[in-house]
Amino acid sequence: MPSSASDESFDMDRAWTLHPQVAVRPESFGALLYHFGTRRLSFLKDRRLLAAVRLLGERSSATAACTSAGIGDDELTRYHHALATLATSHMIVLRTPDSQGGEA
Repeated sequence: MPSSASDESFDMDRAWTLHPQVAVRPESFGALLYHFGTRRLSFLKDRRLLAAVRLLGERSSATAACTSAGIGDDELTRYHHALATLATSHMIVLRTPDSQGGEA
């Protein structure tokens, strides 16, 4: 069950992608996400979350990206929260026909 207002507004069944101004830098602990527009930095300390974020632009939904990253149904609540946080900070955005998946 979602634990915050941002979680409730984040729809796992919609198509998402990295914001075009976000760069992903892999690190030994996971990755750093840097948003050139907002100058925000996010740390991903979970390699499966990193895999899911990378797959967002290629999959039909956030749920599909999580499944492809090896995240089980019993773990989706935790990843839903993490993705909702990334959406709130504009690291990931809803995918539109004009947007492209992939890393900046």
